[in-house]
This record gives sequence, C-alpha cells and structure tokens, in this order.
Amino acid sequence: MSGAARATEAGIGALAPGITAAISFGFADVLGKIVFADGAAPLTVSAVRGAIGVGLLAGWLRLRPPARPHDRAQRWMSILLGVIYAANIYGVLKAIQLVPVPIAILSYFVYPLLTGIVGAVLGIEALGWAGGLAALAAFAGLALMIGAAPGALAPAGIAIAIGAALCRVVMLLLTRTKLAGADPLLTSWYSMAASAVVLLAVAGGSDTWVMPASTLGWSAFAGITVASAVSTLGLFASAARIGAFRTALVMNLEPVVSTLLSIVVLGETITPVQSLGAAVMVAALVAFQLFR
Repeated sequence: MSGAARATEAGIGALAPGITAAISFGFADVLGKIVFADGAAPLTVSAVRGAIGVGLLAGWLRLRPPARPHDRAQRWMSILLGVIYAANIYGVLKAIQLVPVPIAILSYFVYPLLTGIVGAVLGIEALGWAGGLAALAAFAGLALMIGAAPGALAPAGIAIAIGAALCRVVMLLLTRTKLAGADPLLTSWYSMAASAVVLLAVAGGSDTWVMPASTLGWSAFAGITVASAVSTLGLFASAARIGAFRTALVMNLEPVVSTLLSIVVLGETITPVQSLGAAVMVAALVAFQLFR
C-alpha cells in the first residue's frame, strides 16, 4: 500500500468515531418516536439517557484522567451548563414526540447558525459575508421544509426544538467565554452529572415517569439505551482524535440519517420540496461551519 493510500485510510479511520456517533444519534431519534408512540414520556427517556451518559463518561475519565482540575468558578459554571443541558435534552425529545423526526431534528440544528450570529452580535467572534449567506441559505432550507410539510404541524413542536437549540447556543457561548481554558472532559463530567440529577429528580418527583407499555416499546427503549451509549462514546473518541470543530462538521450527518430512517422505519412522508429544503439546509450548515 502506498503512503498516500495509507494516509487516506488513516484519515477515514479518524472520522469513524464521529460518523458512528452521528448514525447512532440518528437511530436514537427514530427509536424515540417509537417509544413515545408507545406511551413513554420524553422526561423519562431524557433522564435515562442522562444517567447512561454519566456512567459512560465516568468510565472514560478513568481511562483518560483530566489533565488539570477545575477551580471553584469553573466547577460551578459547568454545573450551570448541566442545568441548561437538561432542558436541551428534554426539548429535543419532546420535539420528536410532537412533530415528524426530520422537522424536529433540522429545527434543532439551527443552533450552529444561532451560535455564530449571537456570537457576532456580542463581539465574541466574527461572522463574514460568506458565513452570513450560508446562514440565510440554511434558514431558507428549513423554512422550505416546514412550509412544504404534508398536513398540519404542531407549532409547539417546532418552538420547543428551537428552544432546545437556544439552550445549546447558551451552553456553547458560556463554554467559549467562561471555560476556554478548562479541561473539556471535566466540564462535560460536571455538566452531564448535573443534568442527570435534574432530570432524574424532576421525573421521579412528578407523575411523568412513564415507561413503554408494549414489547415493541421496550425494544425501542433498549435500542435507545444502546444507541445513546454508542453515540456518547463516539463523540468523546471523535473529539479526542480530530478535535471539536471537525467533530461538529461530521455530526451534520445526524439529520440526514434520522430523515432517511424516519422514512424507512416510521413511514413518515417527505415531499420532493421538503427533500430539497433539507438538502439545502444540511449543505448550508456545513458551509457555515467552514466559513466561520
């Protein structure tokens, strides 16, 4: 094998964890729809996914101990991020319950655009004309997809997905401005632990702890558990191999996977115009992240 071929193979191998994470997230999105149709509550699924993530990250930190501890301010900021992350997780799953999976996930995926725009307004980072045009194209693609949806969409589902995206924006900007020098794995640990505690406390202390009712629902619930584990580990491995920026680019594969799976597995319909809107949005998202 030539040196160029080996380099190409190594490059593809480096992308494998991120691609695996994106595909696993896509599976989890679709399985969530099955679980919710079977009567399970989004809050229950959010709490279980959060607990799984904490356990996996604890194991990861044992294998790769953090380079440096957080100071008091960094620790409390990470915990605050965890509270916001709890709302983020719940919002995505609730949106999947209320509207078709492609609409929910693509509505949520406006967060890179909103992060760049808000960051530019606040003077945190620059946003050039190319990035601005890419953002406009992405919003136009999303509007096209929503506007061409067959049947009536629940406005609350789209609003909740965008609310979840805004939570993600706040998390990214706070991380950028307040935790720039902190160890990212340790930040994730405090944040995920805090979010799991919040979700478990809210779900356990209310009447919203509702599990699936049938064998199909429980099978899908087990599938979410596996997919969440694979996606979480894939994200950590990808960030360690290729960095956070390229991992974010690879994660744009998630809405593509969830859209295709929702058609095949759930029988959700998507018109040619919607397909065009989705393609425009995903392409514009990639361009926007490259131009930032």
